[in-house]
Amino acid sequence: MLYKIVLKTEADEELAELSNRERLLVFKQLKKIATSAELGQVLGNKAGLNLSGCRKMYADKKKIRIVYTILEDEIIIEVIAIGKRDELEVYKKAA
Repeated sequence: MLYKIVLKTEADEELAELSNRERLLVFKQLKKIATSAELGQVLGNKAGLNLSGCRKMYADKKKIRIVYTILEDEIIIEVIAIGKRDELEVYKKAA
């Protein structure tokens, strides 16, 4: 099953802030997610942030995280946040 990838406005803005090389690596991972959404690790309660129902996928040797949810009824992957782990910032944005 092929999922449609939809980026929230914030995730789209975060993607635009990355370098071209980092963006290409993120797009490569998004392509993997579109074909096999369950590849990402399941997130739950992360550092006091409730990310239940979310998954994460790494890009650029684990420097960048892609946090997303799977909307099965619509066959959509909604990307919530994209960014570096620095001080859990990407998870705070996702929450």
